[in-house]
Amino acid sequence: MIVIIDGHNYGYEMECLTRMFFFGEKVPVTDDLSRMGEDYVYTRLEEQNGGVKLTARVCLGQQSLEEEPQVIRCPAGEERDHECERVFGVMVYHMLQKLTGKSPEWGILTGIRPVKLLGQFISDGVSKEEIFRIFEQDYLVSPQKVRLAYETALHEKFVLNQSQPDSYSLYISIPFCPSRCRYCSFVSQDIERAKKLVPSYVRRLCEELKRTADIAKELGLKLKTVYMGGGTPTTLAPSQMDMVLKCVREEFDLSNLLEFTVEAGRPDTITEEKLQVILQNGVTRISINPQTFCQPVLDEIGRLHTVQQTIDVYHLARNIGFDNINMDLIAGLPGDSLETFCASIDKAVELDPENITVHTLSVKRSSDFGAQSEITVKEEAELTAKMVEYAGKKLMENGYFPYYLYRQKNTVGNLENTGFCKAGKEGYYNVYIMDEIHTILAAGAGASTKLKQPGGTLIKRVFNYKYPYEYLDRFDEVLNRKKQILEFYRKYGKK
Repeated sequence: MIVIIDGHNYGYEMECLTRMFFFGEKVPVTDDLSRMGEDYVYTRLEEQNGGVKLTARVCLGQQSLEEEPQVIRCPAGEERDHECERVFGVMVYHMLQKLTGKSPEWGILTGIRPVKLLGQFISDGVSKEEIFRIFEQDYLVSPQKVRLAYETALHEKFVLNQSQPDSYSLYISIPFCPSRCRYCSFVSQDIERAKKLVPSYVRRLCEELKRTADIAKELGLKLKTVYMGGGTPTTLAPSQMDMVLKCVREEFDLSNLLEFTVEAGRPDTITEEKLQVILQNGVTRISINPQTFCQPVLDEIGRLHTVQQTIDVYHLARNIGFDNINMDLIAGLPGDSLETFCASIDKAVELDPENITVHTLSVKRSSDFGAQSEITVKEEAELTAKMVEYAGKKLMENGYFPYYLYRQKNTVGNLENTGFCKAGKEGYYNVYIMDEIHTILAAGAGASTKLKQPGGTLIKRVFNYKYPYEYLDRFDEVLNRKKQILEFYRKYGKK
């Protein structure tokens, strides 16, 4: 399938929408009208008497459909662009729905932050009834997903209100793993192969953290959350973990801190000594991620731990004193049936962590599963939707509620990732990074600082080098890029 654009520049949006119906396929965008002999989505914009006329046609195999032309009458600019994209989306969605028999539940919304959009309507004072009408009729979102997004937006509001224009969060990257999961596309290094880099990496990371802390103090920023992720942070030795965490405690002003998370992640990397180090350094929240409680599925995805290890480590963390634990589960994993996935959800609920995050498998080309993505989706999309539906129902029946939600590209069934929690146990960092409410200062290989204009909407990113060896070899440049943080705040000020 190709996307042919004629007279406009909305090709990216049309590509993203089309890919939701043809998962795993490349969908090139072109303005070459001679390619209409192939399967295509065609959209055309014509200026017409102070407005624009939109036409759309889809050809798939021996079938073709064309929508009734639509005329948009509003001045040229951002508002008209938004409405043209929306109307084109509705036209193309209806035709692809008829030709493929698929009805993506998020309608024409292709972005990763549907809750942010819905939350803006709430902030603008739009009634619940009107919000539901807009999302169901104008954006073609299913009633179930509108309800989920609405509930999430209501529950995350308290967390968002804790952020002020001078707030920021800190992300710390530990890009090492004990092995690579077959679904993973993140930049991480096998800890055994990269072992010799780790001591130098930890030292340099602490240098970068110190420089970051100095900048935050100079700007008068207030730290709200710290998140140490990866990779798998608990691949570090206890002494190395202690060095990084002490650096944070000693260099940063933690007087306004709401949450300190370490993504322990892989049960096969967690020991009692590491958990003690984490707790003693003031960490308030950890993740212990089973992904599934079905051993054959664990083996299939390349996780080297057992189900029993996950359970044992969870109880160990509880006994040591952790009272805010997250567990990640993934819907749509190869080899997982509805029965085994539901059993995994049931087991997580039985263990009773404060947070349970339900991800939908996202198949990236750089992962081992990338090559079989098209087959996976065609066979498993409906099954995965049932998994996600069961998870939401089961969790909400047992005292959990959705507090953050985002979507990734290439997810099975075009579904979402949702964080559920018990009352008062929201993962603050998750909400802040998804809603882009304030600056995220980041340190470590592969980390990306996201600068948010205080009181405004402008966002600027400052990237670190992806790989640990690049990070170490070009560390002077890593520190030099930190100047961009000062330049940004000096230019746009604090309001």
